[in-house]
Amino acid sequence: MAQLLVFTLCGSYQVTAHWKNIRSDVPTDHILGRSCETELYKLIYKYNGKRSTPRRAIMAGPTAQQYRIGDFTFKDGTGPTSIQLAYLDINPTADKVALIPTCFRGRLASTLTFSHGALKHHRVIVVALFGNGESSSPSNMTNFPLSLNYQDCVRAQHQLIKSYLNIQAIDVVVGFSMGGQCSYYWTLMYPELVRNAVIICSSARTSRHNYQFLEGPKAALEYSADYIKGENNEISSKPLGGLRAFGKAYSAWLTSPEWFEKEMYKSMGYETLSGWDRDAAGKNYYNWHPDDLLAMVGMWQRGDVTSISGDASLQKALSRIQACVLVMPCSTDQYFRWEASEKEARATPRSTFKVIPSAWGHSAGFGYSVEDKAFMDQAIAEFLRKQ
Repeated sequence: MAQLLVFTLCGSYQVTAHWKNIRSDVPTDHILGRSCETELYKLIYKYNGKRSTPRRAIMAGPTAQQYRIGDFTFKDGTGPTSIQLAYLDINPTADKVALIPTCFRGRLASTLTFSHGALKHHRVIVVALFGNGESSSPSNMTNFPLSLNYQDCVRAQHQLIKSYLNIQAIDVVVGFSMGGQCSYYWTLMYPELVRNAVIICSSARTSRHNYQFLEGPKAALEYSADYIKGENNEISSKPLGGLRAFGKAYSAWLTSPEWFEKEMYKSMGYETLSGWDRDAAGKNYYNWHPDDLLAMVGMWQRGDVTSISGDASLQKALSRIQACVLVMPCSTDQYFRWEASEKEARATPRSTFKVIPSAWGHSAGFGYSVEDKAFMDQAIAEFLRKQ
């Protein structure tokens, strides 16, 4: 079993990790670091989704907190019921506030926060989306809604921010992937609260192509022989075959054809494609509850900001955004296409459009590549300086 000996942070987020007695790829210690350097992101990528209890405090960091709402009603009518939001509060004494919703299959500890870069002078609040297994999800809540909506996430986050934390203005909402879609919702649901938004590899409305892409991994899981719908399986009885099928169906879409042809998985410490595949399409999913994945996929597929106020067109909805918005797609993202992001930016009154030039595809938004992370960090810093 792997044991983490040392995990230190020094200088410009320099990270050193030492492992010994490695007999398994499954870590025993939770990864709490949020460094921007390559080695940490290799670890976060490899162990993303692992929810193990820390045996020892390896590195100081903000503790995940839970905010409970006792009488929450979901958009589909489920409730009133008790729900919980998991969140991190980083640099809580800072005057400026940044809100970061997690992405698809993102945990609080694996979220790129920019808290040592562009957002180093901000109070950074990272909030787990419903369905991620940390906030209310099918795996930890009975009577979970059948039809989860981004409006549910934003309304609950609004209660956390304004009613509980007593924050009266959000200087910037930063979101990657599903977190970016959630950020778009924030700008339209609470325009008086949000001053700026940064949308990374995302969209205001899920495209038909994106919707259909998600049907693949979704069907692979739902039709697997070991998946029993609605059953809250423990880890020992999870549909590992179904989770593996989900990961396989998803894996080629994570990056880009160029990424595979250039064998860029080697930059993450993998010698072979099959080695990367074992984690990217297998082990990274094994500590996820299948119904959590399906709940999040459903919310992703339903993503559409026109549903907030019933606008006749996406352009009309985007024209209502009052916040300054940085739209930042990746040049090789296969499902949040940069061309679609450019159209959304043109329809948004106070927008800035900047493309991440990377072969990492959608995964550029995770910050696994030092170059991509630096590009995003600089772009966010420049954007905020101008506001």
